[in-house]
Amino acid sequence: MDSPPIVVPYIRECDFAVRKPWSSPERRLLDYLLVYIQEGTCCFWVDHQKYMFYAGQFCLIQPGSLLSLEGLTNTVTPFLHFDIAYNPEREDSFPTRPGQIDLSAYSHLMQPTLQDLFKIRVPVHVQPQNPILLKEKLLQTIELVHMPNPLTQLRAQQVMLEIILTLLEPYQHEAPSPTPSLNWITSYFSHHLSDPLSVQDMADRANLSVSRFSFLFKQRYGTSPHQYLLQMRIHHAKELLTNTEHSLESISDYCGFADLHHFSKIFKQRTGTSPGEHRKTTKNPSNR
Repeated sequence: MDSPPIVVPYIRECDFAVRKPWSSPERRLLDYLLVYIQEGTCCFWVDHQKYMFYAGQFCLIQPGSLLSLEGLTNTVTPFLHFDIAYNPEREDSFPTRPGQIDLSAYSHLMQPTLQDLFKIRVPVHVQPQNPILLKEKLLQTIELVHMPNPLTQLRAQQVMLEIILTLLEPYQHEAPSPTPSLNWITSYFSHHLSDPLSVQDMADRANLSVSRFSFLFKQRYGTSPHQYLLQMRIHHAKELLTNTEHSLESISDYCGFADLHHFSKIFKQRTGTSPGEHRKTTKNPSNR
């Protein structure tokens, strides 16, 4: 399976973009374009769909999108061209120019979309939870990028990460939840065999509800958490009965049973013999 892309933002081009009525003919993007309409009115066509933007609104255009842009009035539209996923050839990439539609020759430079990266769908007309904060971060980033200082460049990188998170935040709930991993279960049970574990304890450890945890557990292991833990305790008890001189009371404690009576009852139900009988018939000769 391919490794997930490494997230390392890279700011390719940015400006405050103070302009009289303007237009940018059709082209296709290799990278991301974030535009803030600070003043004026714009009409953007993205993948053959028309979007009207007014002061205070944000536009996010993703890699591979076909777009044409137009400022219908005098506008101030601060913008960022940027990458999200690391590409070792990122410095060879560029903001495409009008008329560049067939980008097959540059496919190695094409950024993955947010759906590809995070399984999150973000619309063109992006609506952040805190638009004022996003505006401030965007303007701050543009200022930092134009300061030729390593520390300010590092700060710009940090703020760019914050911008990406701010853009994704309102849409994270739309991402499908991955199935939680239960690979830790066997080790966790082994280290807590003597503890009075409940299904609630296990679910809390997995950050799941009891019902969700129990469903996923049975799907993975073919039995309930309680029965799986009980089987591990019986298996461990068998090993101790065969290979040690521990008393039945001690083995009962080591394996997490409430008392000797409970241990003997469950052991016989599971194995058909009592703990004492099992010890007699399976005792390792070297330990006799």
